[in-house]
Amino acid sequence: MVALTERTKKRLTMQTVEIAPDTTAIRSLDWDRDRFDIEFGLQNGTTYNSFLIRGEQTALVDTSHEKFRQLFLDTLKGLINPAEIDYLIISHTEPDHSGLVKDVLQLAPDVTVVGSKVAIQFLENLVHTPFKRQIVKNGDRLDLGNGHELEFVIAPNLHWPDTIFSFDHKTQTLFTCDAFGMHYCSDSTFDEDLKTIEADFEYYYECLMAPNARSVLSALKRMDELKQISMIATGHGPLLYHNVGELTGRYRSWSKTQAKAETTVGVFYVSDYGYSDRLAQAIASGITKTGVGVEMVDLRAGVDLQELRELVGRCAGIVVGIPPASSAASIQPAVSTILGSVNEKQAVGIFESGGGDDEPIDPFLSQFRNLGLTAAFPGIRIKETPGEATYKLCEEAGTDLGQWVTRDRSIKQMKSLGADLDKALGRISGGLYIITAKKGDVSSAMLASWVSQASFKPLGISIAVAKDRAIESLMQVGDKFVLNALEEGNYQRLMKHFLKRFAPGADRFEGVKTQPAENGAPILADALAYMECEVISRMDGGDHWIVYSTVYAGRVSKPEALTAVHHRKVGNHY
Repeated sequence: MVALTERTKKRLTMQTVEIAPDTTAIRSLDWDRDRFDIEFGLQNGTTYNSFLIRGEQTALVDTSHEKFRQLFLDTLKGLINPAEIDYLIISHTEPDHSGLVKDVLQLAPDVTVVGSKVAIQFLENLVHTPFKRQIVKNGDRLDLGNGHELEFVIAPNLHWPDTIFSFDHKTQTLFTCDAFGMHYCSDSTFDEDLKTIEADFEYYYECLMAPNARSVLSALKRMDELKQISMIATGHGPLLYHNVGELTGRYRSWSKTQAKAETTVGVFYVSDYGYSDRLAQAIASGITKTGVGVEMVDLRAGVDLQELRELVGRCAGIVVGIPPASSAASIQPAVSTILGSVNEKQAVGIFESGGGDDEPIDPFLSQFRNLGLTAAFPGIRIKETPGEATYKLCEEAGTDLGQWVTRDRSIKQMKSLGADLDKALGRISGGLYIITAKKGDVSSAMLASWVSQASFKPLGISIAVAKDRAIESLMQVGDKFVLNALEEGNYQRLMKHFLKRFAPGADRFEGVKTQPAENGAPILADALAYMECEVISRMDGGDHWIVYSTVYAGRVSKPEALTAVHHRKVGNHY
């Protein structure tokens, strides 16, 4: 389970630790951060980790989020005169790691910026000032002296297209930025308490790395070519030292499972335009919830058109972010290749990037419809800065697409049970309940019958939640929800309402009388009883999560009434 760190009055603090010879971690601790990109379940804040390596020359690996500007720069100045920094290594240009690059360049005008070709291109648009640069490729080395020789590993799409890892041969430390990290804030610099952090580690992988599973495997293959890795210095959360083999092994296992998916969807976006990358990541996260593999492609990152043609041809569906109209010359060949490689059996989804220069969405979508493709979800329009509700809509849209491309497989699996076993399993009955949850601006609900009391001390229940349910993202460890019990003889209207298929982002509670519980989740006015619950742990049950939750409040509206019971005749569906 994910352990909730104790809330403190500290919001933004700094930590410096000598993690290896001549190597200092500069950790920006964001104690109260409870939202980040598309990860809706953050309960434990996050950290932004930067590193200082001193040989005969000095290198700074990454910076921090701009919210730490004064704290980070003061801390850096306390460690070194910034003008003495020789190299600034950019693992990738996502703002939470490169937010202070411009500030560092002002303090160290002679520093040489080291990064991938794509990273340097992105930085030029980010800092708008000339700087010395050194573009590195896979296997390139940078000798800082005193044994600190850095070897670079190209790791695109983890989770940005410009990502590189840096390996210090002297300390056997691999600096990986987002990869192998987690959003978990504590005073512990390292991963000594695996039980406490492992659920956060897995959730981070599911949100950001699972849609890039093939890229993870490629990076792991390149890591295998390095000599022993004793430490992984991540960009978020504790550094990996005590469990390097175990946790990299989990990445390998999870990614192999994702990469073996029978069905694949291609997600195409423009990384440095509008909100394209984050919206694409949210859609991809929804797709992976259905067991479908995802291939993410940045159309700005020098795409090989032949490889693009082959990828589109083997995908069951494609998702495309609207590119900027002003850069049609550089991106249009890739878009034309996609259009020329699709087929009428595929599903398509289109989303605006929100960069202010999007091509019109309707004509863009019509090009795919005219080629016979089926729109798996309505075009996603971005008219303002995306918030939680928008990213949740994108996740649900991705799930709808994933369910569409696997519909035949799902029917086949339903028919795979033996007749006797199928009928016997169907004799397991359960009550009828509506689970409701609300987190920030996002709310959701689902009809449930796989519910059971699980413990007396503490009072606890277990619920089986399908991995592709929209509400699943709101039932992470530490989340709170309401279990509404339906009344026998008076449940048909609510059951019919919550059984219908909702469009992505639709209000599940429209036309339903509710009132807020103390935890904020809706209580259904016509429910027989309600219970307020908190998720304590989750167990992987194949195509479902088995969610164990404690119950801390509740009430019955009709003491003499009974809970509605759901009787089945077969066990291959609800």
